[in-house]
Amino acid sequence: MEFGVAIRNMGPQSDPDTILRCVQAAEERGFESAWVVDHIAIPPDDAEGSNGRYLDPLTTLAWLAGATSRIKLGCSVLILPYRPPLPTAKVVATLQELSGNRLLLGVGVGWMTAEFKALGVPRGERGRRTDETLDFLHRCFAADEVEAHGQRFLFRPRPARPPILIGGKGPHALARVIRFGDAWLPMPAPLEELQADCARLAELASEAGRAPPGLTLLGRLGTDSAGDGRVLEGYRALGAQRVIAATRYADADACMRWLDALVALREQG
Repeated sequence: MEFGVAIRNMGPQSDPDTILRCVQAAEERGFESAWVVDHIAIPPDDAEGSNGRYLDPLTTLAWLAGATSRIKLGCSVLILPYRPPLPTAKVVATLQELSGNRLLLGVGVGWMTAEFKALGVPRGERGRRTDETLDFLHRCFAADEVEAHGQRFLFRPRPARPPILIGGKGPHALARVIRFGDAWLPMPAPLEELQADCARLAELASEAGRAPPGLTLLGRLGTDSAGDGRVLEGYRALGAQRVIAATRYADADACMRWLDALVALREQG
């Protein structure tokens, strides 16, 4: 099971020096991947912990790609209905190209009503828009020549398509994983719920005649060694290929201590 770490691209911990130190330290300690989140318009009454400060995830990962060489770079998750399909595909392809194929593209439909309102995007259309963008991304990475709105165009650069990890839960999310995803990336949930959803996902994959999708799980890890061990045991039992560890560290020094605790946890097996 691979280990990734969530890097805070929000709040006071998102200053350039802190982010850079944290990601480079994660790479030096041999973690497989570093992940950032996506928020674009936090309302004033929901800004606790971040003060409304969020760095754009793809821009942040592009910057980090130039400051690292081995660690994979993930988004958990990019809210697709916030963005138009073609510019999104272009940014994703550019980041994949410039990073040397290190992008892990987690995507989701979003949930925050205030953000949809600020963007002028009807929240009720989020599922349809997400599916349309996913279909478009697959088409862009499948051929140099693509059509959109009746216009043919060349989609270049066209590196290898990054792995697509589908967020969310429930019937629509699981169906989306089967149709578009390489893996499922659910929010943290009790193991019993995840077990039932994983079983349903395997059934859907069998019905679709495709291999079961991968599984990446998020968890608050690195602060409770006994509890962390039980969590990881449960994740392994579910067949997870990757765990993304997260915590709320106060600054770069606190992040270093947390990463060292995760190294010890990882080495326990």
